Amino acid sequence: MKRFRILRNPLATEIGANVESFLRYLGGPASIFLEGLDSSRTRAFVTLLHGNEPSGAMALFRWLKAGRQPAVNTVCIVASVEAALTAPLFSHRMLPGERDLNRCFRPPFDDEQGRLAEEILEILRLHHPEAVVDMHNTSGTGPAFGVCTHMDRQHDALVSLFTRRMIVTRLNLGALMEISEHSYPTVTVEVGGRLDDCAHELAWSGLCEYLQRPLVLAGDETDWGLELLRNPIRLELNPGIELAYAEQPDAAYPVVLRPDIEQLNFGVVQPDVPLGWVRGELRSLFWAQDASGRCAVSRLLRVADGRLYPAAPLKLFMITTNTAIARSDCLLYAIEQDELADVS
Repeated sequence: MKRFRILRNPLATEIGANVESFLRYLGGPASIFLEGLDSSRTRAFVTLLHGNEPSGAMALFRWLKAGRQPAVNTVCIVASVEAALTAPLFSHRMLPGERDLNRCFRPPFDDEQGRLAEEILEILRLHHPEAVVDMHNTSGTGPAFGVCTHMDRQHDALVSLFTRRMIVTRLNLGALMEISEHSYPTVTVEVGGRLDDCAHELAWSGLCEYLQRPLVLAGDETDWGLELLRNPIRLELNPGIELAYAEQPDAAYPVVLRPDIEQLNFGVVQPDVPLGWVRGELRSLFWAQDASGRCAVSRLLRVADGRLYPAAPLKLFMITTNTAIARSDCLLYAIEQDELADVS
């Protein structure tokens, strides 16, 4: 492991007094092995794939400072330490010029972020965990939810440690959770906004459940009462399209979204709810593709007198008002009404 610092059972007295000093103690990407009461099994906890998402690192630091021992062996992977420490603290998703690490977990691994992702996969292969939880914060303010690539009771059980809302997606983005199809149950948990105290507390309480429970996977007889949302569609800006968030249209920007659009996270948004203003044909501004590879822009959006609206009732989530993230990743995810399925 050329990039990862390997630690085993670090002492509470040596990791620093706060989460920033903890990250400086790590010095870079780190794999922290915690010996469990049951040493015959191992779980994995991954955090800080994005340097601006602090809740997972804060929860792990809190666990280590408490001096607790997990129920089973646990390997904790702390990834984008350098990005997190770049001033101001926890403000950089990744370093300038680098790829999004959570889009790098598939070949080719031919740049710095790709090689880092490859080493994370190798650490997981070495430990062969019974389960993997990858913790994130949402780009904007919003409630917690879990994400997985296919539905079964093991994934349900992992998500239920943190939240009762689960999204099942067939998107293939190169995210860590996509390894679940080939190796071990893996879920992404989005605990809420990166600046929200309730997200930090959920990260802590959920991590405690994950680490201290002897069993975290369940059989087919268990009903977790999860709200299931299937097949989200990513709404992206086309390359070169400029974006602003404002109370009114701006001639300098072809796309202007309302500044309070985050308030629509996880509500069902009706076709008469304005989202903002646009200039130009929708397909020239936006990109959206469903799980079958078909263009979905016209199913998601419509324009009337220059105002942008949903084309049909949609459940929206991961809405951000961070223009850098909106341009480099996506504006939001949308779930069509016929995918607002049921409870599992």
